[in-house]
Amino acid sequence: MAAACSSDVNPLREAATQIGYGAKPVAAPDFVANSRKGGGDFLPVGVSAPQRPIRAKSTEGQKALETELEGARSRNEAKGRAAEGAAKTTAKGLSAPKPAAVPAE
Repeated sequence: MAAACSSDVNPLREAATQIGYGAKPVAAPDFVANSRKGGGDFLPVGVSAPQRPIRAKSTEGQKALETELEGARSRNEAKGRAAEGAAKTTAKGLSAPKPAAVPAE
């Protein structure tokens, strides 16, 4: 009964496919099959992935990363100021919409 709910172990679907009805299984294209690594087993549910060793950056690497991040920050702030200025320039000629008149009863 439980196998009938599974999409990969469905005897009714298999029988329909064998006699010509239903979706035909499609093989993966060559570029997909060739790009997959062998032994791609999945981890069972509840099992943690093996831990990889963590390598600390050298002092020079840390300084380079800090410089790169500071540069990105200043570029983002400059883009924000430019966008704010463009919005103010665009909004100069606009006026706030006037409220619709409500008929008196």
